[in-house]
Amino acid sequence: MTASDTAAETSDLTAGVSSTPAVMAIPGISAELQERLAEGMAQVDATLRRAVEHEDAFIMEASAHGLNAGGKRVRPLLTLLAAQLGEGINDEVVTAAAAVELTHLASLYHDDVMDDAEMRRGSPSVNAKYDNNTAILVGDLLFGKASELVADLGAEAVRIQAQTFVRLCAGQIRDDRPHPGDTDPVEYYLQILADKTGVLIATAARYGAMFSGCDAATVELVREYGERVGMTFQLADDLIDVASEADDMGKVPGTDLREGKRTLPVLYALASDDPGDERLKRLLRSDLASDDAAHAEALTLLRAHPAMQAAESRTVDVARSARDALAPLPDSEVKGALTTLADLIVSRVG
Repeated sequence: MTASDTAAETSDLTAGVSSTPAVMAIPGISAELQERLAEGMAQVDATLRRAVEHEDAFIMEASAHGLNAGGKRVRPLLTLLAAQLGEGINDEVVTAAAAVELTHLASLYHDDVMDDAEMRRGSPSVNAKYDNNTAILVGDLLFGKASELVADLGAEAVRIQAQTFVRLCAGQIRDDRPHPGDTDPVEYYLQILADKTGVLIATAARYGAMFSGCDAATVELVREYGERVGMTFQLADDLIDVASEADDMGKVPGTDLREGKRTLPVLYALASDDPGDERLKRLLRSDLASDDAAHAEALTLLRAHPAMQAAESRTVDVARSARDALAPLPDSEVKGALTTLADLIVSRVG
């Protein structure tokens, strides 16, 4: 194969990534800030495209599959936005943002295997398009690529990446097991979300502040904010899974119920001492994986149960705690944008 042939094949494999994803619109920010974020995202996207390049055409195709499917790029956006609290976007900020997104993408490859998923972002999941072994191994490869990027950022960044990965995996392991009998199930679940989802979003914000020259206090504030925003994001998804109708992105309502996951609405319903809830509680404790009628009944009962309002209220509280974490920062457009981002996540379930 000639060099020109290789270049052409590379172009074909990454064609779906070559168009930079649109930056999530944040109401109220200036055109100047939106433009800086868009320019930064274009640099992140270029870094991601380079990261998935490989001399083996199949490995490259499978590595690029998740990127080609799109996504909101919330994590790199948060890195770029947090950098505005310091001296702005630079090469290190871009590298860190790309590393966080690669880590997220790799975790999705593994999640889809664990969940036996068929769709991701409106496209066939990588395990469905190829097979489980490919999804696991390419996910590992992407974790390696993320670590390679972080290695250029220094020892402290490597340590943070390693600690983030440990917490992410620990949260996923705990999420796949029953909670210990001597723990409060709601608090235990919230800690799972902090580890499984919150920690990577926290690292995204932390890197942005770190590599733009912010002081240690500001770095810690945005880390705390990011972890709570990540928890809010997952809590909102839990509610949407129950309340939503089927959509064209391959999301089927009640997927968590079918898989037996004890999300926050389920935990609140199971804690009810109302005798009228016995039927719902019995359904929630049963195997709904293959019983369509029981699954539909459980979903209908749960949608109408006060547990949904309680879970929504708790989600709003966590989002408020994310905003409160920013309180020591002086008022600015960037602080306002970070606050609005937390509100946008909650508004999905309002």
